Amino acid sequence: MKKVFHPSASRGHANHGWLESYHSFSFANYYNPERMQFGTLRVLNDDRVAPGMGFGTHSHNNMEIISIPLRGDLEHKDSMGNTTVIREGDVQVMSAGTGVNHSEYNKNKDRDVAFLQIWILPNKANVTPRYDQITLDPATLKEQWHTLLGPEGKHNGLWIHQDAWFHMGDFKNGVRVPYKIRGTGNGLYIFVLEGKATVEGETLERRDALGIWDFESIEFLMEKDSRILLIEVPFSN
Repeated sequence: MKKVFHPSASRGHANHGWLESYHSFSFANYYNPERMQFGTLRVLNDDRVAPGMGFGTHSHNNMEIISIPLRGDLEHKDSMGNTTVIREGDVQVMSAGTGVNHSEYNKNKDRDVAFLQIWILPNKANVTPRYDQITLDPATLKEQWHTLLGPEGKHNGLWIHQDAWFHMGDFKNGVRVPYKIRGTGNGLYIFVLEGKATVEGETLERRDALGIWDFESIEFLMEKDSRILLIEVPFSN
């Protein structure tokens, strides 16, 4: 087993006034040659957008983009004709493929919005752009790993063009829970949204992360009531 620990405080940080963002990997003006990506996980941004503000229309291509709102309401518009609002409990997927333009704005004028924006390198280039979103039932997260998305053809819900799996769970203090790797040669990036857990001798607290590879299964011990996001990705396309 190999592992890399990314404490919350070690992330890149940018505060533009209307946007405050923490970067787990090199992004925009934050560059760290040791933090370029984890396998095919290229971007994990922890963003807060001020009331009424947002990202104007911009373009992406050949990237799988996943947005997970943590608080508030985020309005999305894109060149595929989609106009939607995603909220806490939703998960959004956009395959940029041959190219897509989109914007993201805080729909509310009186409170901020917080969300994770995650980019996964695809296993297919120049696919037809696509969009999808789901709303989670909170009960499905209780004391288990609930699958948020999976690879194309291997998961009935949200899917992306990569042999990647996203799971999330809400666990009570003292609970032990295992995780078995889904794909041979994949690595697992563990991101603690809230709480505290011990994994493979490492204690992870809020917004800490641990990347693990060359393993088959691990066990978590929750040290507090915790919500944890798991991102399993290949180490090559």
